[in-house]
Amino acid sequence: EFMIAANGHEPNLRHQHQLLMANCLAQSEALMKGRTLEEAKAQMAAKGQDKDFIDRIAPHRVFTGNRPSLTFVYDEMTPFTFGRLIALYEHRVFVEGALFNINSFDQWGVELGKELATGLLPVVEGKESAAGHDSSTAGLVAALLKAGK
Repeated sequence: EFMIAANGHEPNLRHQHQLLMANCLAQSEALMKGRTLEEAKAQMAAKGQDKDFIDRIAPHRVFTGNRPSLTFVYDEMTPFTFGRLIALYEHRVFVEGALFNINSFDQWGVELGKELATGLLPVVEGKESAAGHDSSTAGLVAALLKAGK
């Protein structure tokens, strides 16, 4: 899935935004069209590359097409646009869950996160040490506490 804003937030960087738009559209097109071995070889030959190089590298430049994708185009990323995208994905999760007969919102991993958050709250508040947590979490807590001062 691709999301692309028609307008960026920085008028003086319009060219950069145009590069982003071109790359987004190109990826979408690549998924749709792909590239055959014959196309890869022809493209490399047109650039004057030698046959041995073409035979060795061209198979790596093959890309199966016919891969469906969605591209959402919106005017500009604003809080309202962001909220609409979140609502769209929440609705999509619900509908897909209904179609596949699963409760998309019954996530035991979320429950684990809530349990861990209860233990981390005193650490984030600076009331307890992060020593009892893994090094990654302890490092993140230290960075948050340092940045929050």
